[in-house]
Amino acid sequence: MEEENKNLKLHEAELASEETELRREIGLFGGASILAGIIIGGGIFYLGSYVMMRTGYSLGMCMLAWILGGVVSMLGGLCYAELGAMIPKAGGSMYYLNEAYHPSVGFSSSFMGWLIGSPGSIAAGALALASMFAIGGIPGKIFATVVCIAFTLFNLLGVKQGSILTNITVIGKVIPILIILFAALIKGNSGNTLSMTSAYPEGTSGNFFGMVAFATVATLWAYEGWTNLNTVAEEVKNPKKNLPLSIIVAIGAITVLYCLFNYAIWKVIPLSEMHELIENGTYFLGTEAAKKIFGAAGATLVAVGMAISQLGSINSMTLAFPRLPYAMAKEGHFFKGLGHINKNQVPDYAMWCQLVIILLLIWVRGLDQLTTLVVFAQQIANVLIIAAVLILRKKMPDMPRPYKVWGGAITVILAIIVNLALMINTFKEDPVTALIGLGVWALAFVVYFIFDAKNKAEAKSK
Repeated sequence: MEEENKNLKLHEAELASEETELRREIGLFGGASILAGIIIGGGIFYLGSYVMMRTGYSLGMCMLAWILGGVVSMLGGLCYAELGAMIPKAGGSMYYLNEAYHPSVGFSSSFMGWLIGSPGSIAAGALALASMFAIGGIPGKIFATVVCIAFTLFNLLGVKQGSILTNITVIGKVIPILIILFAALIKGNSGNTLSMTSAYPEGTSGNFFGMVAFATVATLWAYEGWTNLNTVAEEVKNPKKNLPLSIIVAIGAITVLYCLFNYAIWKVIPLSEMHELIENGTYFLGTEAAKKIFGAAGATLVAVGMAISQLGSINSMTLAFPRLPYAMAKEGHFFKGLGHINKNQVPDYAMWCQLVIILLLIWVRGLDQLTTLVVFAQQIANVLIIAAVLILRKKMPDMPRPYKVWGGAITVILAIIVNLALMINTFKEDPVTALIGLGVWALAFVVYFIFDAKNKAEAKSK
């Protein structure tokens, strides 16, 4: 124990004195806000409808699915927290995979994130924002394009400005949600109960565990984004403490918020009416609940909250994601220009490159296609990174770990099993998208070894 404490103190000293081109300006609240800004988007307003359909309108199973979605996300978050506190560098997952497996694996995961995960998430967020304002087709794509360009220009001003806007939008988006939540809990008298029995089981498997599992998958898109704080670990103050705390606080608070928000809606709208609304294609039940409580003003309030939610999410992603190609370039197996930083200590070339890919995705893919592709790509990385916790404990037993996963190996193994199950489900439901994701992974290995051969040739010629 004494030796471990000594190692931890040495590790803390190294972090404090570590030179980095990026500024450590993100504190505990800033870190939690960045995560909350990425995670909480428009999904909270409509995903509850999909969860209900998949459980046959069993409100008890719905609540269980939302809780399980938070638990699954927390399991993965705890694993990321251990790795992030141990190796607090920009790029996050690339370093974990390099150490656990081989540099080509870390690069391939980052390449997939650079080409699909990061720009795809932002493109999907911008298209979702357009749909909230009922802007579809070509006008919707133009709207999404303008939004992405504007946030790119803003975040080139520096991480501090982007983090401040994230803090403001997190507060701004939560306020209308909380107003609806508390008003619904106080005034609601729908008579609904948290029954574990399906009221409308048509179209479901009829199996309790199958329905809950399928519904939990729907909730996970609402929790998507919890991996992204580690990409700015090099800019977090006192990362050994603030990194894991930010992850735990953000995911825990969001789980409670999601559960309460859905329960509040159920308190206002009778089950039969929710069934009728959803069957007729009205998925934004939060809007309907607000109308019942506040009238037309309530609908306007929800619309504002939805817009702020999505804008904050797009800003947070635009801020965080370019740190990944920046780290890839610094590692030496990618285009060196992406490692450039501007006078505001922002990886500007990486941000511009990200914008180009975002705009291409906006104009060649739809919202549904993008979300499915992003989720599958992230699941591959999640399995490898979560498993890296156990691998690195064996390979680097003396490495100081300021934070360790609660529950030890059991937590890690459980997180791996869940993510593998989600990957298999995606492969069954949408094999084309899954094959595209695997194809990009294969392409990444080719790119890595091309750069590797180039680097070796340059080294020999010197």
